[in-house]
Amino acid sequence: MGTTCPWAVLVLAAALAGLSAPRVAYGQPNFIVILADDVGWGDLGANWAETKETPHLDQLAAEGMRFVDFHSAASTCSPSRASLLTGRLGARNGVTHNFAITSVGGLPLNETTLAEVLREAGYSTGAIGKWHLGHHGRHHPSFRGFDYYFGIPYSHDMGCTDTPGYNLPPCPPCPRHGAAASRITKDCYTEVALPLFENVTIIQQPVNLSSLAARYAEEAARFIRWASDSGRPFFLYLALAHMHVPLGVPPPPPASGRGIYGAALSEMDALVGWIKQVADSHGKGNTLLWFAGDNGPWAQKCELAGRLGPFVGAWQRQRGGSSAKQTTWEGGQRVPALAYWPGRIPAKRTSRALLSTLDIFPTLVALAGAALPPNRRFDGLDVSPVLFGWSDVGHKVLLHPNSGAAGKDGEIETLRLAQYKAFYTTGGAMACDGSIGPAEHHQPPLIFNLDRDIQEQEPLDLASREYQAVLPAISRAYAQALEDIATDNVSVADYSKDPAATPCCNAQHVACRCQAPGSHAAVLDRCVERRATRLCL
Repeated sequence: MGTTCPWAVLVLAAALAGLSAPRVAYGQPNFIVILADDVGWGDLGANWAETKETPHLDQLAAEGMRFVDFHSAASTCSPSRASLLTGRLGARNGVTHNFAITSVGGLPLNETTLAEVLREAGYSTGAIGKWHLGHHGRHHPSFRGFDYYFGIPYSHDMGCTDTPGYNLPPCPPCPRHGAAASRITKDCYTEVALPLFENVTIIQQPVNLSSLAARYAEEAARFIRWASDSGRPFFLYLALAHMHVPLGVPPPPPASGRGIYGAALSEMDALVGWIKQVADSHGKGNTLLWFAGDNGPWAQKCELAGRLGPFVGAWQRQRGGSSAKQTTWEGGQRVPALAYWPGRIPAKRTSRALLSTLDIFPTLVALAGAALPPNRRFDGLDVSPVLFGWSDVGHKVLLHPNSGAAGKDGEIETLRLAQYKAFYTTGGAMACDGSIGPAEHHQPPLIFNLDRDIQEQEPLDLASREYQAVLPAISRAYAQALEDIATDNVSVADYSKDPAATPCCNAQHVACRCQAPGSHAAVLDRCVERRATRLCL
């Protein structure tokens, strides 16, 4: 399996040692949704032959279904996650851009989350990892349908740590003495440390990034074991820190082809492999595991960003800027996705259906025998026929909102209709070279035929027969989509800020430092640190 150091073999082995023999509970299935952060479509070996660091994910693909035309609902953190948990685009649920550490609001409280629906249907619900949908007051995950929460309230570069990991530009560790303001560094958070929550309590600030993967794996195993022993079906939402920077891994060996990023990718792969093993040990055949990315790679991070595969957005690159995260080019929207459910989802199956993270909500609700929340419309579909191999038909039309590269946040600027992709607005996010592609509005739209031009290099000639034939259908679909949103029950998120909303367990200490000495986080930190140097997979 190779060498993947140094996380959590002890922790995970201990978790697995206590697992009971496989048992299958009939009735409502269990659900595990694993969301990777900033992972590229080409970061899976099953998708891209050059990638060698994902044997567990590749095995998951071999034992389940791989989706090759699967898209994030938005190409940045908060909107993507809000859409996954509501089945609705940001234009409906109100989350159109990222929340800050000082945000007062979050995902609007009148929006119903997947966890709330499933808990009402009898499920035990747990969220582990990155939240980024509001942490203040009742926006915290403990009030959004989750029985248990363990994780960080936003991205792990939105607070200083003592183990800052690898980033571009590099960020300093948290200050220990004196004024934090003297250590201000561009693009770095230096005044407040990154907190780790267990339910509503901060148990460590700053969190130790070098052991975060181990903690998530151990807590996920603990939740699965507890929920299984309770006799109730469970829903686990595991939102990983990988592959967002900073990457908190030890230096890879010189022979490693992809350096730090490759080492972090291997760590993520091993974590997913362990979760699969734990899930199989507690009811193989009654648990659906769904892995997906939240958006494409963060290109401005250069060698610390993921692989796009063939989705390079050549038209945009010629004009400057990145065509990955924050954009509606394929590199920003198309993400790796796998589904595994032994005995239900056919093995070694590749689906080319046009699907989205939006579909997770209605699909799991249907499989649980629950009902969708009333008085609102959904952008996701119940795609269980695709999962079970009965169909390979997904969306007829899929909408892509602006996620920060160009135009108004959340505005629908791109539309997929079959193999055709129409851009009403284009723009590039910041690239590795620092360039940013200018925003351009297109009326009539740019249209690409992805069947022939997956690199999005040459739009159809406006005077061509093909363009003239498809334009009316695209125009109708776009107008109908905008009308549907305008007449829906639309929410508005509160994006106001207040420094008092910043999570801080001890304002008397520099950077809000604290850690409960006997806390589970402290014990696990010591456990991992003692054994990290000699335990590898």
